[in-house]
Amino acid sequence: MEMDIDGTCKPKEKEGEQEKGRGKPILVLLVGAPGSGKSTFCENVMRASLCPWVRICQDTINNGKAGTKAQCLQSAATSLKEGKNVFIDRCNLDKEQRVDFVKFGGPQVEVHAVVLDLPAKLCISRIVKRTGHEGNLQGGKAAAVVNRMLQNKELPKLSEGFSRITFCLNETDVQAARSMYTALSPLDTLPHGCFGQKNPNAKTQLGILKFLKRPHETNSQDSVPSRLTKEKCPCSETKETVSSLSGAASQKIKVSEDPMADSSSQHDYDVPTLAFPSISTADFQFNLGKASDIIVEKVEEFMDKLGNARLVLVDLTHGSKVLSLVRAKAAQKNIDSKRFFTFVGDITRLYSDGGLHCNVIANAANWRLKPGGGGVNAAVFNAGGPALEAATKNQAISLLPGNAVVVPLPSTSPLYSREGVTHVIHVLGPNMNPERPNCLNNDYIKGCKILQNAYSSLFEGFLSIAKTQVKFPTRSSRNVLPGPSVPEDKISGTMTKSWAPWVQSLYNIAMHPEKYKDEVLEALDDVVVLNDMYPKAKRHLLVLARFEGLDCLADAHKEHLQLLVTMQEVGLKWANKFLHEDASFVFRLGYHSVPSMRQLHLHVISQDFESKCLKNKKHWNSFNTAFFRDSVDVIEEVSNHGKATLQDNNRLLSMELRCHRCRSAHPNIPRLKSHISNCQAPFPAALQKNGRLILTQSNSGCDP
Repeated sequence: MEMDIDGTCKPKEKEGEQEKGRGKPILVLLVGAPGSGKSTFCENVMRASLCPWVRICQDTINNGKAGTKAQCLQSAATSLKEGKNVFIDRCNLDKEQRVDFVKFGGPQVEVHAVVLDLPAKLCISRIVKRTGHEGNLQGGKAAAVVNRMLQNKELPKLSEGFSRITFCLNETDVQAARSMYTALSPLDTLPHGCFGQKNPNAKTQLGILKFLKRPHETNSQDSVPSRLTKEKCPCSETKETVSSLSGAASQKIKVSEDPMADSSSQHDYDVPTLAFPSISTADFQFNLGKASDIIVEKVEEFMDKLGNARLVLVDLTHGSKVLSLVRAKAAQKNIDSKRFFTFVGDITRLYSDGGLHCNVIANAANWRLKPGGGGVNAAVFNAGGPALEAATKNQAISLLPGNAVVVPLPSTSPLYSREGVTHVIHVLGPNMNPERPNCLNNDYIKGCKILQNAYSSLFEGFLSIAKTQVKFPTRSSRNVLPGPSVPEDKISGTMTKSWAPWVQSLYNIAMHPEKYKDEVLEALDDVVVLNDMYPKAKRHLLVLARFEGLDCLADAHKEHLQLLVTMQEVGLKWANKFLHEDASFVFRLGYHSVPSMRQLHLHVISQDFESKCLKNKKHWNSFNTAFFRDSVDVIEEVSNHGKATLQDNNRLLSMELRCHRCRSAHPNIPRLKSHISNCQAPFPAALQKNGRLILTQSNSGCDP
């Protein structure tokens, strides 16, 4: 026996019974201010969905009149017990308001949140215009209510017990979320995690303060309430606060480089993910039962090899038999559902339509590797545009059954810019369609062997990408799709330029500093200086090169020697400025062997490492192992050998934590920080040579 959602006992379902009938019922909490469109969202989904949905609204729960939270909970329990999906249409803007609804989650119920975090000005304009609202929240006085609610809002987190949270920051996001829930069939499930989040701890929006600000305050030079101060908190979540209307001007926004953030807080786009269709089961008519056996067999075989990477089987149609078969067989083998799951949607629009970011997609190709035909092949080539076709020709002109070819996707492809896809893997399976050439005439001994080879080739290709991609933390924003950065092309052995869109921030500032006056500390002909948004010490600056084609240290050659010297000189100038203010500082100037953001940049960082943003082993080792190349050494190597030496980042970043002064080992970051705050040992002799340390003569932290 097991407990039902209302606390009563019920007979245990037979194994597989729920899978055959329908998936778990879903309870969706709508989270948003009045006027954000919660009721409209519910109504649009309920009107077009194939699934049974119930909207529970506290404004109407009591026979069309306002009721209580307890009444909403009781109604939700009844609807879920009947197998219906439920929308909770309340503001739900703080954790306390959500906690009782989240308790419904468990083996029998999926609990989701859809956060309608739209601009405050839009919400207020809707409220002011509307009439006859069921909760009587309308007209000019409602603006103050929205203001108060938004200043105290607490965005939901997975740690509260949600299995999925979808953040909608604009009407396009809302439409995508509506379409996703409308398209769900009784057998479909959605991947777990956070999707589309911007600022996890944002307390209030910039827009509402601008909207409510009194006219005489708009030209004030002393009070700038509209500016945001962002800082990276210890739990890897960006805090966004706004100074009060009467407060002093807040700190300037800074642009960040934060390599290797805590994996526990990363979004789904930080994890290498392959989306693939069922090969040969559509146009090539391979038996679905045999195909599903091979899919699950190969997924299980590759799970241990893929690390934290994910595999997603995608089908366009609802009620897909192959998805259902694979789900059931994967569950029988206890394959981790967070690392392998199924998804219903267009494989070329998984992010824009479904909120699922997959940096690699597979194409069920034809042997000519050309557009045409139908199904997945036509869709992928159409979505990839001429850039994909040209890139494919550069890799291969034909493909044998059972093989795959990896194609790095140019940034000019719509798949890259819109969906964040960095690679397409073309794969060709066996043909059982008698209307097509080279049909195997139901020879499933040969056909199964070819299909096994096809999936092995596909997963091996994805494995090569996942292992060579350097994964960095989230940079979500309203207009920029994050993604992985700096994949290394194993065929040519050179660094490709397929930088993800969010990685362009430093490049944009370097090329157009006049557009970023609040961020830039100094702009010269060759360099730009700014604060790192996520500093790893009390003083942490970035000196950016203002040259095209210099994305990272690997691009620096002898012709760039004078630029490297200039960057060093500018970095020294700022270090000495800080030393003049506080003689206790000690600085190092250097580059990361493999950077997290595009555009060559020099770190000017004080050696106190006193910062809440320094919170894991990779942070520490990126500045305190050979992964960090001192500027003076880089200049010498480029001068003598034409290039700098780049170190193995995976090995160095995973090394044990050692004090940068006495080299003592420590088990974790808190213990290390406690130690270095008191360590008075001299710096290692190697650092004290050749000008690697910048300090005053009176500083007692180093030997003379």
